[in-house]
Amino acid sequence: MDFSEVASVSGKGGLYRVVSPTRTGVILETLDDSKKKMIANMQSKVSILSDISIYTTDEEGAVPLKDVMVKIHKEFNGDTGLSSTSEGDELKSFLKFILPEYDEERVYVSDIKKLVTWYNLLAAKLPELFEEPKEEKEEKAEKKEKKAPKKSTKKMEEE
Repeated sequence: MDFSEVASVSGKGGLYRVVSPTRTGVILETLDDSKKKMIANMQSKVSILSDISIYTTDEEGAVPLKDVMVKIHKEFNGDTGLSSTSEGDELKSFLKFILPEYDEERVYVSDIKKLVTWYNLLAAKLPELFEEPKEEKEEKAEKKEKKAPKKSTKKMEEE
């Protein structure tokens, strides 16, 4: 599972797993233990997490939510110590620590609360989202092998 299979629905709390598309919308399943299913029709505002970004002040103008969440996971490994009831200043300093170039004028405290809530839910229910894909791990291992000096096998063949 990856960030393109997780969605948020405007007006509804929590996150949903995208089960399958339908003719008139999409079937969603809650990520909590109840696993309730619902159909989000065309009028529902459904946002896929892989399509969401956070505004920044750098040249690019935004950073994908996935990159921010992966960075949070590397720093805090599932426990930020924050919740949606945390103080606004605490939430702002948290995001400033994770993403120093975030745009303080366009990213509101409510957005940071949503980020923290979503991260806590994903870290608890889908920790595999934050693991490196198998192909990337293999590519990194291959690069390390190429950089490491190879031992001569000629001597072993002679014996």
